[in-house]
Amino acid sequence: MKLPSPLTVPLVALLTLAACGTSSGPAGDSPSSAPPAAPSASSPASFDKALHDELIAMLARDQADRGGTPQSESDQARTARLKEIIRTHGWPTFALVGEDGGNAAWAIAQHSDQDPTFQQEALDLLRAAVTARQASPGNLAYLEDRVAVGKDEPQGYGTQIRCGPDGPVPTTPIRDEPEVERRRAEAGLPTLASYLAEMTTICAQDAN
Repeated sequence: MKLPSPLTVPLVALLTLAACGTSSGPAGDSPSSAPPAAPSASSPASFDKALHDELIAMLARDQADRGGTPQSESDQARTARLKEIIRTHGWPTFALVGEDGGNAAWAIAQHSDQDPTFQQEALDLLRAAVTARQASPGNLAYLEDRVAVGKDEPQGYGTQIRCGPDGPVPTTPIRDEPEVERRRAEAGLPTLASYLAEMTTICAQDAN
């Protein structure tokens, strides 16, 4: 993104703290609340309102589930539906479903920890969409970290956080940490220090 303003603090917390025992979670910066982007004239995709609305509804159920309101639809069911969408349309791009629809697809992929093979496939597709300026670089950073953490490997951006006894700490070490702020800036993310400060507040709330 140049990540726009967070959608909600709970979404932020849940995407970030997935490794803390929640079924998943967006860290510090969350999906955009921007309205659907108009498809460009040169894009092969035209805006699909029905698909956009379906993805937004899937995200709402995902967040309600994580916010303590159980849903009849599981993470596995949302992952399965996103797989079907991708088989039909490819990655849900800004041109196809708008920025908020693309963010919703990312959040579902971010929460597909139960299917690491698909999560890796989604990462590859998202990377290609970012190259085409049809997806958010910030979302890509989060999913790259999520996949790395799932493999117990160092993360590049420090987006995946757990609440330790003394506050938030990266779930796995940060690769080449002296360069992390440069990488975060290139992805449109806030500084790691400001992100950890936000997460300190969230961890303190969770502890109460």
